[in-house]
Parts: sequence; C-alpha cells; structure tokens
Amino acid sequence: MTVTEWLLDSDPSIRWQVLRDLLDASPDQVAAERARVATEGWGARLLAAQAADGQWDGGVYDPAEGRDDDAPGQPWTATHHTLVLLRELGVDPVSEQVREAIARVRANVTWDHGGQDYFSGEVEPCVNGMVVALGDYFGEAVEPLVNRLLGEQLSDGGWNCEVERGSTRSSFHTTICVLEGLLQHEQSQGPSPDVTAARRRAEEYLLERRMFRRLSTGQIADPDFTRFSFPTRWFYDVLRGLDCFRRTGDAPDPRLAEALDVVESKRGPDGRWRLENTHPGRVHFEMEEEGEPSRWVTLRALRVLRWTGSTQSF
Repeated sequence: MTVTEWLLDSDPSIRWQVLRDLLDASPDQVAAERARVATEGWGARLLAAQAADGQWDGGVYDPAEGRDDDAPGQPWTATHHTLVLLRELGVDPVSEQVREAIARVRANVTWDHGGQDYFSGEVEPCVNGMVVALGDYFGEAVEPLVNRLLGEQLSDGGWNCEVERGSTRSSFHTTICVLEGLLQHEQSQGPSPDVTAARRRAEEYLLERRMFRRLSTGQIADPDFTRFSFPTRWFYDVLRGLDCFRRTGDAPDPRLAEALDVVESKRGPDGRWRLENTHPGRVHFEMEEEGEPSRWVTLRALRVLRWTGSTQSF
C-alpha cells in the first residue's frame, strides 16, 4: 500500500484534505468527501455528542465536573476544545448538522467567569485567537475580538497569556493561536491593513527564531517544539507553525529551512511520520496511537513539503 492509499484508507476528515492538498482533485470531489465529515466518522461522533444546551461535556473550557488535578494533562472534551477539533477536521460549516450545532452554541453557551457569549471571547489571547478562528470559520461575528487582539500584540510581534501575570515577552504557544485566528479572519472576511500588518509581525516573530529557537541564545526553546502532535490543542510545534505559513499562500521564506529539515528528518523509511506527542487528557475518543505512524501528521508534513517543493512523491 502506498502512502497515498494508506492516507485515503481513513476517516472522511483526512480523505478530503488528501484530495485537496496532495492529489489536486476536482472541487466537486473534494466537496463531496468533505460533506461526509458531518455525517460519518469522527466529525459525526463529535456533533452527536453535543447536548441540547449547546455544550459538550457540560462545560465551556472544562467539563461540568471540572479538572482532576491528579490526572495528567487537562480534559479536552468540553465545548471550546471540541469546536477547535471540529474545525481541524474541516467539517463543512454550511452543512445542516454544523449550522444547527453552532446555532445552539450561539444561543446558549457563555463563558463561566464573565457570562459573555462564547463568540465574544474571554480574557486570554491564546483562547481568543482560537475563538476568532472558530467564529470566522463557522460564520460568527468576531470583529470586536479581533480588535482586542490587535491591541494586545506585544512589541516583539507576538502574544502571551501570561501578560496579566507580568510577562513582557511573547510565547510561541499563544502566538500561533492568535496568528491562526488572524489568518482565518483575513481568509473569511478579506484582508485589512491592520490585521495583515499584525499577522506579518507575528510571522516575523517566528521567522526571527527560525520557528523553534530562542532569539537570545539560538538554543531550542522547548524540545516539544520538534515533536509533532495531532490534535495540537493550544500547543505550538514546528509542523503546526509551518502549516500556518503554508495556508497563507505565500512563497516559503528562506528562514523556514531549518524547520523544514526537522520535518524531513522525522519521515520514516516507509514514508510516514509518527505521532510523537498526544497532549494527555480526557478525550471523546482516540483517533491515533502515540508512537505509531500517524495519518494526521503524515498528511500535514507532506502538504508542507509539497508547498515548499521538497517532495512530490506520495
């Protein structure tokens, strides 16, 4: 079985992205496969788990019973994280099942600490960046939240959820969440000078650091940045960063070269990449097993390398 055949022997959420990003299938083929995400497999299972009140697992960021501080990681089953995963699966936002699910969120879901509507966001820029991406993807108004994020951009070009606790430097984790949100906003609403400028500054933050190094010392900022995951949750890694740059449609910047070498170095003899980091915590269901070949990581790695012209063989 070739790598392409292996990728296609999977869930609709993977298949439609393979057709679009690796095989250049016709728009009709891609749309038909994408439509199945809401009615079959992982996407359908997530949508079916939503309660009548619009929530998943009884909570917005944490489940109804909260976190078990003795358990590793954090729960990933509440509403916010489930919506993030649905977007990553690429569920079609115009499908009937998705429109109904988002309508329930819009009508009923509010943040615990402030009581504001879900798509109004909360206080941390990492979360708000994801809410912007979700709002624009699912057709909800998030312009005030975009403006808030623009005003919170730090002088080095990024963002950090620890600013309220005194941090003055940006975080890779927070920056990628906001960067993805701004890019989704531009792609959904059209570019605007302020948003584009902020996105470019955030991209420069990553490029100056060669995508995973400290600016001050040149050392790897965190070994986990070179370990690939899916779902990525709120965590940064090199592959997530590169995939964000790919989605801009711009030509690859030469400063991405070292990060691309990291991706290429992880390709196995069978042409596949492994799932290296699952970000522990309670999930709705397991999609792949850590340490084993990963269709998600392989798909994302191949489309990044294809974008750069590094590979054409699948």
